[in-house]
Amino acid sequence: MRRGLPAYAVVIGALAAAVVLRWLLDPLLGDSVPFITLFGAVAIAVWLGGPTVAILVAFAGYIACNYFFIAPRYTLGPLDPKTLVGLAAYVFTCTLIIVIGEAMRRAQSQASEHARLQRVTLASIADAVITADTQGRVTYVNAVAETLTGWQNSEAAGQPLDTVFRIVDETVRRPVESSMTRAIREGALATSSPQTILIHKDGTERPIDESAAPIRDDYGRVIGSVLIFRDVSERRRWERDEAERLMSVRLLASIVESSDDAIISKTLDGTIRTWNAGAERLFGYSAGEALGQHISLIIPPERAAEEEHIVSRLKAGRRIDHFESVRVRKDGHPVFVSLTISPIRDAAGNIVGASKIALDITERRQAEAERQKFVTLVENSTDFIGMCDVEGIPFYINPAGLRMVGLDSIADSQRVHVGDFFFAEDRSRVMDEMFPAVVEKGHAEAEIRFRNFRTNEARWMLYKVLRINDPDGRTVAYATVSQDISERRRLEDGLRTLAANLSEEDRRKNEFLATLSHELRNPLAPLRNMLEVLKRGDGDSHVRARAIDIMQRQLGQLIRLVDDLLDLNRITHDRLDLRRGRVDIALVIEHAIESCRPLAEAVNHDVRANVPSERIYVNGDEARLTQVLANLVNNSCKYTNPGGKIDVIARREGNDAVVTVRDSGIGIPANKLQLIFDMFMQVERSAERSQGGLGIGLTLVKRLVEMHGGTIEAWSAGEGSGSEFTVRLPIMLEEGDEEIGHQAGEPELPMSSRRVLVVDDNEDAGASLVMLLQIAGHETSMAHDGLAAMEAMELLRPDLVLLDIGLPVLNGYEVCRRVRQQRWGKEIKVIALTGWGQEKDRKESREAGFDGHLVKPVDYGALTSLLASGLATRTEP
Repeated sequence: MRRGLPAYAVVIGALAAAVVLRWLLDPLLGDSVPFITLFGAVAIAVWLGGPTVAILVAFAGYIACNYFFIAPRYTLGPLDPKTLVGLAAYVFTCTLIIVIGEAMRRAQSQASEHARLQRVTLASIADAVITADTQGRVTYVNAVAETLTGWQNSEAAGQPLDTVFRIVDETVRRPVESSMTRAIREGALATSSPQTILIHKDGTERPIDESAAPIRDDYGRVIGSVLIFRDVSERRRWERDEAERLMSVRLLASIVESSDDAIISKTLDGTIRTWNAGAERLFGYSAGEALGQHISLIIPPERAAEEEHIVSRLKAGRRIDHFESVRVRKDGHPVFVSLTISPIRDAAGNIVGASKIALDITERRQAEAERQKFVTLVENSTDFIGMCDVEGIPFYINPAGLRMVGLDSIADSQRVHVGDFFFAEDRSRVMDEMFPAVVEKGHAEAEIRFRNFRTNEARWMLYKVLRINDPDGRTVAYATVSQDISERRRLEDGLRTLAANLSEEDRRKNEFLATLSHELRNPLAPLRNMLEVLKRGDGDSHVRARAIDIMQRQLGQLIRLVDDLLDLNRITHDRLDLRRGRVDIALVIEHAIESCRPLAEAVNHDVRANVPSERIYVNGDEARLTQVLANLVNNSCKYTNPGGKIDVIARREGNDAVVTVRDSGIGIPANKLQLIFDMFMQVERSAERSQGGLGIGLTLVKRLVEMHGGTIEAWSAGEGSGSEFTVRLPIMLEEGDEEIGHQAGEPELPMSSRRVLVVDDNEDAGASLVMLLQIAGHETSMAHDGLAAMEAMELLRPDLVLLDIGLPVLNGYEVCRRVRQQRWGKEIKVIALTGWGQEKDRKESREAGFDGHLVKPVDYGALTSLLASGLATRTEP
């Protein structure tokens, strides 16, 4: 402010005020002391503006007062002696004021700069700093102290030190006197106790170190004190960790020294550094004899290469566990040991040595040698020999036993219970009756079925169980030596059931044939009667119409009966009928997810549906489509680890509705992707997720999707990468959408005359169809075998060929293939007319080149629609 415009404004104002004041005092002063009021303005000018400004003010003031208050007034007259004396006194006085004022101004500036430098210095210190006066009131708090105490400098200033800096003893939890108070009182440096705790303004606590020193003026008098303190939480924590580490080292040393095992440490060059009492007992050398010696002291010469191998692994930072070898005692006797060797690192992490634990396994190795003879006998036995603990968990099964139950290894057997070796209906007998008898009597035996874990096949065994006790008589395990008696039981069971089976099969055959005969005769009787009525009706239209009505009804009954017989075959081959209708894909997804929700929630899966706002409809069986998606979602739930994610995404692609079921599960191996939909195919995704059943779930899904005219694909990036199943179904197009083929509401095409060739080895069937087509106005011809059909097509070039599949000489498939190879045969429409209607039959007809597939007996409406809309009108030449 001193050099700014406000300062100059104050100076000018002071000069003006001095002149005005002299004007007001003029009646009292007259011509005497004309400059008396200017000295104050000069003093203000030198303080605010410096010497130059003060000189200008003195000069300007002199001119003004000379003009107004020195006679002759209102003029600047010549300087007479009296005026010169007054001017000299004025100049002297102003000079004195300017010199003194400038000295004071500079002293004040230096003091301000010193104070500012002091504040910056205190604020820059990394430790917390508080200053206080001699009364113990805070004068300054730096930023670090603000953080540690919670008090801002502005609010702490003037507060008692004990209010801002609250400290207690960590042990007794009582307030303690701060070192600042002692420094002010004693006039010397003071420090805190090691247990000082600082209490933050919000109540939180932290350990601190503090020290204080008095602040003295230039005369050595104490005018305040400065307190410096810091948070030592990390140091306290480190000290505690060090104490704990030291205790751990001492405890470890005690454990090492008292251990029965030999514990030795050595440098990387093999020099022994430590040798505990266990090492003395095992190897016979005292610590005094071993320390400083090379580790080869206890290594047989023929095993010297082992030490080089061990050192190379240690230098690579690798631990060696349960390494069995031979060492030599002081008396020269070998001792079998199991070694566990770990690298020792220094503070920088460098490997500087090794710690070795040696366990004496000599007795164990001798026992193993004796036991190996018994093991060889057991391992080569063709009987099932196994042992399980008292909880029923197998811990040994010999190779022959593993093969009998379909397990690959002993590790596999340890993941099952002894009760799992039996079928559910036999399990209670074994676990609730046989094992209690073993506990009571020590042994028991029974003929029981063993279950094959891989194929679920049964194998009859003479199951003998023995109780194994420890030396104290406590049961510790159970053992079995069981013989395979499957062949014997099979022969016995075969003899017992052969007669019963023959009788039952004969009864069922007779019952089925009787029922079939009865059901076939019911519609055949009225059909035969109505044929007689038509022959004898003499053209009566009423009688003819009634006869046709009865024949149509009974023929429909006969067709339904045949369909029922076919349905029996479809059920056997997992083929189902569909009840089609307009189905909303979003609703199907909702129902499918809802049906799987209990399973998904049980394993904490996140199942989400993502459907577009646009409704997508298909012509299908809602229940079966729901079954398809539910099966896929259920499959994903089973093969996804708990907490997984399953997404069901619907979208429209062209004229297809596409639904994708994607999971984050365990995935499908690449070599199984092409086989996943095969009948009875199960991919063994993992041992713990092995699923039961015949493996028809995805086969059923595929067949249901294909029955709707759709496709399904499986994809996976591999094991552990999740799976994705994509279902494509033709959509039911809304009115106005482009649709290939005949559309609802479209007027039927006019029935133009067609040139039709009927090929059927059943002459009555062919002739009846020809008659029906001729009545409808078509030009027809007929052939009864494959070669005749080829010749007729080449000669007549028909618009449409109704071609039977089961033909003599050449079957229908071969006929169609040969026709398609001919130039003239590429445009002919060839429709398969056959009694075979399974999906594989339709697929074979498509692959052979057929344009369509009709199943006998053909529906007249379907045939007329085909003739009306499927062919272009042919112009006669």
